[in-house]
Amino acid sequence: MADVVRPDIDALTARLDEVEGYLHIPERREEVARLEEEGGRPGFWDDADAARDTMARLAQARADVAAVDAARAKLGDASAALELADELDDEDSLLEACDLCSSLADDLAELELSSWFTDELDHGDAIVTVTPGQGGLEAQDWCAMLFRMYQAYCARRGWKVTVNDAPAGEAIGLDRAMFTVSGHNAYGMLRAEQGVHRLVRISPTDAKKRRQTTFAGVEVLPVLPDDVQVDINPDDLRVDVFHSHGHGGQGVNTTDSAVRITHLPTGIVVTCQNERSQLQNKAFAMNVLRAKLYEMELARRAAEMDELRGPKHDISWGNQIRSYVLYPYQMVKDLRTGVEVGNVDSVLSDGDLDRFVVAYHRWLVGGGA
Repeated sequence: MADVVRPDIDALTARLDEVEGYLHIPERREEVARLEEEGGRPGFWDDADAARDTMARLAQARADVAAVDAARAKLGDASAALELADELDDEDSLLEACDLCSSLADDLAELELSSWFTDELDHGDAIVTVTPGQGGLEAQDWCAMLFRMYQAYCARRGWKVTVNDAPAGEAIGLDRAMFTVSGHNAYGMLRAEQGVHRLVRISPTDAKKRRQTTFAGVEVLPVLPDDVQVDINPDDLRVDVFHSHGHGGQGVNTTDSAVRITHLPTGIVVTCQNERSQLQNKAFAMNVLRAKLYEMELARRAAEMDELRGPKHDISWGNQIRSYVLYPYQMVKDLRTGVEVGNVDSVLSDGDLDRFVVAYHRWLVGGGA
């Protein structure tokens, strides 16, 4: 046979056993049976809100069980292919086993990652804000580059992106970018991106083509469920309406529909201008404000500012979590985990961020933060 690295079936079996334990699969099977029985009872839909909550929990429990069952089946297929390769000295069967094991390893990485998300908010949607830091016009261009990177990443994962606020910069790029990401585990995954991102490249605006270092900050907040109570006194708010002028289409730019809400006690300012009506913009801005105030309250109660977000830093040198170097060499390196890649385009253009995200959460579970 050709020199093919044989897959380690025993190691994959051990990983899958651990994942079943992490996800409490036997208990999840019982939960599926119980919720299915509950959903079949007369009068179940009399309380529509409670029924929808039950069905959502049932769907998630079924998904967890189905994912592990699919992994078990793939492991069985890989084992069978490997046995056939040994019996018949068949290279094709060995290659099939290797492909199945590689696919299974990816599946297990995803399941392991999901098992680390212990907060219910981790499984929900996220609000991401990218803000230019030091670097002037270059930083606004960097903000736009990161925005495109995250759009590509979300597309890879099948998440929906709704742009909420992305006004153009003074000459290039964006003044800021705020968008909502909807999809399974969106907040849990994307909170790995919270922090300062540093870009090193030849300046596209410098006639002398000098090297430029630029920064942008990324904030990630959860989209709070309706049952999470955050008390906001209307008297504490100042609501300003102004003319929309950013990303969003012709209909957005024809009326004074943009909304800026200032929470006077804390000084938090939230702006939204990408919806087509003032009411929609105000509703979204209020959701962001709720998330920010919720975050502050958790931090106050727990006496630690990184409950939902890491410690706040200036968006400048020395505080970055990841560096993207385009010159004099090419490399993207996460300074928390040490993970680095040389193919910068795969990250910035194609949104290939999973290796950084997974490594961050593995580092976090291991006590890295």
